[in-house]
Amino acid sequence: MEIFFGAFTSEWEQRRAAFLHEASLGPKRRSSAEDEMKRRLKAMAELGGGGGAGGGGGSQPKTRRVAARSIFATEARSAAARTMEARLAAVAQGSQPAVVKMASYGGGARVGAMLNYVSRGGELAVENENGERLSSREDLARLRGDWNHLFQNRVESRDIGSFTVEIATAAVSSDEAMHELVRNSLTSAFGDRRYAYAVTRQTDGALTVQGAVVLRSGQGERLTGDDKAASIIQTRYDASAAGQDVAARFSFQGYGNGVEFGASKLRRLVERHDGNVRDDRGKIVGDEKQAGDLVQKEWRGDLHSRKSRDVMHLIMSARAGTNVAAFEKAARDFLAEQFAGHRYVFAMHDPANDPKEKGEGGKRPHVHAHAIITMRSESGDRIETTPQVFREWRGTMAEKAREQGIAMEMTDRREFAAPPAFTRNQVRPVSREGRTEHVGTSEAAQGRYDAKRGGRRSLAKAERSREYAIKATQSWQKIALASGDQRIVAYAEQQRDRLTASLSAGQAEATPNVVHADFGSKFRANLVTLQKLVLEGQDVRETSRAEFETYEKQVEKALFKLERSVGPDDRNDFDEVANLARDHVNQRRELLELHKQRDEAMAGQGRDEQRSAGRDDATEQWNAAVVKHGEAVVEAGNHVMIDIEHYREGLDRFEAGEFSSGDKDAMQNGLNQAVERAAQLAIEGNTYIGEVAERDPDLMRAIEEAGKKDAARPEGEKDKTPANVDATAEQQRDLRHEDAERPTNEPDAREAHELASTVDATNRLQDRVNKEREATQRGGETTRTDPAQQHIPRLEELERDEIERKERDRDDRER
Repeated sequence: MEIFFGAFTSEWEQRRAAFLHEASLGPKRRSSAEDEMKRRLKAMAELGGGGGAGGGGGSQPKTRRVAARSIFATEARSAAARTMEARLAAVAQGSQPAVVKMASYGGGARVGAMLNYVSRGGELAVENENGERLSSREDLARLRGDWNHLFQNRVESRDIGSFTVEIATAAVSSDEAMHELVRNSLTSAFGDRRYAYAVTRQTDGALTVQGAVVLRSGQGERLTGDDKAASIIQTRYDASAAGQDVAARFSFQGYGNGVEFGASKLRRLVERHDGNVRDDRGKIVGDEKQAGDLVQKEWRGDLHSRKSRDVMHLIMSARAGTNVAAFEKAARDFLAEQFAGHRYVFAMHDPANDPKEKGEGGKRPHVHAHAIITMRSESGDRIETTPQVFREWRGTMAEKAREQGIAMEMTDRREFAAPPAFTRNQVRPVSREGRTEHVGTSEAAQGRYDAKRGGRRSLAKAERSREYAIKATQSWQKIALASGDQRIVAYAEQQRDRLTASLSAGQAEATPNVVHADFGSKFRANLVTLQKLVLEGQDVRETSRAEFETYEKQVEKALFKLERSVGPDDRNDFDEVANLARDHVNQRRELLELHKQRDEAMAGQGRDEQRSAGRDDATEQWNAAVVKHGEAVVEAGNHVMIDIEHYREGLDRFEAGEFSSGDKDAMQNGLNQAVERAAQLAIEGNTYIGEVAERDPDLMRAIEEAGKKDAARPEGEKDKTPANVDATAEQQRDLRHEDAERPTNEPDAREAHELASTVDATNRLQDRVNKEREATQRGGETTRTDPAQQHIPRLEELERDEIERKERDRDDRER
């Protein structure tokens, strides 16, 4: 066992539920499950590099060994990573770059749509993490339920709402007066929220206004976009000055998440009203491009959008002409190694077998694989998607491809002075035939897209990236000098020259601009004062936050004085000086934050060391208990003691007021049953429980009461198991006594004694499992015998309910 008193119990509860489920399936199914578990444990030990199943002794906590697997694997991979020179030389010889990219994230509700896309509507078979091929729609539909226990199922935020307003008004003198009236009414109801609208004039002079509004205000209040929100808005409008003059009726027709939803709604609004759409500032939104730009550029920052990330859509691709079977094996091996413990499926898309037509985005010329992967593993670990993680994934993918005979290497854009990639939010597709063509959602996004597709030379400006590029330049130079192949030499020299030119251009851009201005003497005096204040910021890195805020106010005061002495002709120069000064202050603020984070990290490291020492102490306690009582006895005892600790912790949290008292009785009943099971184990001969009871008065009283009840029962009604257990325990004590008197050179006798003890304890544990299953079938308790993926700990469920209740209360207060 890897858990001692006070440790987390959720993983243990999942393992226990899985064990009970396998036990209920019969001996044949249980045997196959045990074989599968042994195979996986062996594979995990080999991946961890920390020895096989026997390494470190049988009593080592299993969780620590599994948790260390990823660390050991990363260290081993880093040590065995190919050098930059070796990778670039292979690329010069024709190796293709490894491509592993993130397509999207999705919540649990989107899993069905994502699986449908990967499987081409069920026409392509997908393969899961166990190597099973799923080809029917029924199999794909079951995946959602099988993965549900790994989902957070977080609700997406409601970002943009569709509204309608009926305004009863007298005749207006002009269109501009009409729009002024409409905006005054909408702003009175929506406050500072951004919106866009279109107006339809009715025959009776009334106005019908349709539009889209950002549901979150600048103060953080978020409307729900439903009837309740309409009632709130109506009340605000009726109490406003505009509501006293003009009657209006507000309603919401729906809501959605993200800029994609908002842009789609606004484009349809523009299409329905022939471009006669305006925003809250009176600007005309005349076409679909302007509608998309309004949402992408101006509304995006106000949305504060959030989505659930339960699964990710990963794409692995290779050049056209790559062997499909070999690449499929490489993708399978990559997923199995990189995402061990996670649930996933993947499918191959190649032009020969893709049922989707070219015009619809299918039959791409290059071979690629799509994978849908759960972000959370069975042990609770979540996938990180940092640039360093993607670099590691590309390295692993290239390694697996080379094992299948595909020349592939991990590459970095800094080694080729390549421009950065564009994101899916920066572009929208306009043609899916062959290679997808996009247009940017803004001028900056379009420039980034053109640079990437055009292969323009680009170099990251960070100092660390410049150092990396210099190292890559040196590697290309070495390859050009060492190779005798003119083709390789020409390619290496071309890449070297590209990097050299990019480094030179970056150096020129980094040269600071000198601001020249012929200001008056008063201006010079104020400028000197500002310069001294800014330079004092060099010493603020160890100051407190209050001291820094004082320093910042002094800089702003100096800028104010400087601005008053600036003439009209020198305004541009002042703006540049002010921007430089404020940038300098912002850099000092960031430095202050970094020092604070460093201090917090050092404090956290100290706490981690304390926790590590506590884990080592727990391991020593476990080993000592195993030596004294036998591993099977301690395992059986520790199972029931963890149950007791679980319920006691829950009752403590009820007492602390973290949960409502509605389920407290159920928690108390669970504790009573767990204590009774522990007491029964003790009177059946579990010496480990007896030792624990010496430090637990409640458990000792339960054991004494159980002993009295057992003694009072008639002999004919007593279960035969306790007598057998008592006899076995007596035999074990006799064997231990005899073993202590025997010489130490009798290993066979000791092994026979340990085997007898283990077999006896295991038989008692199996009998108890069978009894629990029979009692559960009679009593209707399902959470103990459900499969692991359906078992949700009660405390976690209560926590989620309590958090949701508090969020609802807070939302109601904010509205």
